[in-house]
Amino acid sequence: QLDKKLEKLMKDKSVTSSAAWIRLFDETIASLRFPFKDKELSSAEILNYFSDNDASKRKEAAKSIGSVLKNHVNIFCTITNTLAKDKAINDEWRKYPNPVRSRNLANVVEDEVVDALTKAVTNSYPKLSHRYYKMKTKWFGKKSLKYWDRNAPLPFQSNRIYTWKQATSIVLESFNHFNTGIGKIGKMFFDECWIHAPITKGKSPGAFSASTVPSAHPYILLNYQGKTRDVSTLAHELGHGVHQFLAGRKQSHFNCSTPLTLAETASVFGEMLTFKLLLQKEDDLKEKRALLASKVEDMLNTVVRQIAFFEFEKQIHTKRLKSELTADEICQIWLDIQSKSLGPAIEFEEEYKYYWMYIPHFIHSPFYVYAYAFGDCLVNSLFALYEENLNGFDKKYISLLETGGSLKYKELLKPFNLDPSQPDFWHKGISVIESFIDELEQLN
Repeated sequence: QLDKKLEKLMKDKSVTSSAAWIRLFDETIASLRFPFKDKELSSAEILNYFSDNDASKRKEAAKSIGSVLKNHVNIFCTITNTLAKDKAINDEWRKYPNPVRSRNLANVVEDEVVDALTKAVTNSYPKLSHRYYKMKTKWFGKKSLKYWDRNAPLPFQSNRIYTWKQATSIVLESFNHFNTGIGKIGKMFFDECWIHAPITKGKSPGAFSASTVPSAHPYILLNYQGKTRDVSTLAHELGHGVHQFLAGRKQSHFNCSTPLTLAETASVFGEMLTFKLLLQKEDDLKEKRALLASKVEDMLNTVVRQIAFFEFEKQIHTKRLKSELTADEICQIWLDIQSKSLGPAIEFEEEYKYYWMYIPHFIHSPFYVYAYAFGDCLVNSLFALYEENLNGFDKKYISLLETGGSLKYKELLKPFNLDPSQPDFWHKGISVIESFIDELEQLN
């Protein structure tokens, strides 16, 4: 906290400094049009083709994105350099010792804990992403995968459809198996019609659980279509809902909300409970392999991908402290980190070096991305303890949810004897992903 006049000056000046550059980024991205077939697509529309079943469409979309971004590299380079310098000036005035400190303070996390997470994940690249993508190349009958095929639909993709009744039954069964009290709260969301699931005209896309005030229940929005991913999304959002319900029952309005690093605790845990039950019930080996592979890809995108983004940001902001970076320097940092994180099975082409340019988190919220990996690995560590039959785990877990945002995460994890400042804590979470890859290899 600076002197009040200084704080006001910095706030007032931000309108024509950082806020103006962020606005320029948003308006530039929104104005970009990407040629595809005989159309001109927005960034959201063309990125959607990376998950298309047609390999030629994936390639055309990838080439179009790279070509358009290349034509705008100078403006994105200037935006990135200016915002990094603007942040450096603010950090210097606030006496932050490194570029990440401001984000860590906002997340109520110590620098050494984030360092331990980063080190654990980067050291695990070979046994996680490198190993999985090598396996995926074999499924496609290739020696390597082009970068546009990294998230390509699997050749044995599941086509199974679950009715809403089936999805409800599976999710509640998994919650009840963990703890009947959690199951009862989850059932209330269905019985009391706190969930809107069907797709309707004019409805918001995606899915979320919206908390209100502590004395009122949350609401869940879904766009349910019956796919396996939709069942997982239901479990995820119901986990959020149960968390919000429990915290609201025990905490005041000011202590209800959890920090970003803990916000996904119940959602990811609930999703994992349902995933494990789906896996257990599945007899068809092809379907089981599709389930596992889809889960691993989601986890790699949340953990490996986001830590790679975080490493990219750290290098950009650290180097910017000394001097302005050229577009070529930024592109090379991006390529080096992507190559290191994804491994030799993923093949990059010239245009991929521009792909850092469209990612909004780098501009809007520097260093925000590590929280995704933090939350996922934390929950995986908790889930590993649950599977080890830790005595009284469910009661301790419910108490954690009821705490909301009233305690720091270290205090919340003490009953589980977990210490996030130690790499072993993060390795426990990473081992869950590794075990799924092991299982996939056995199924092969």
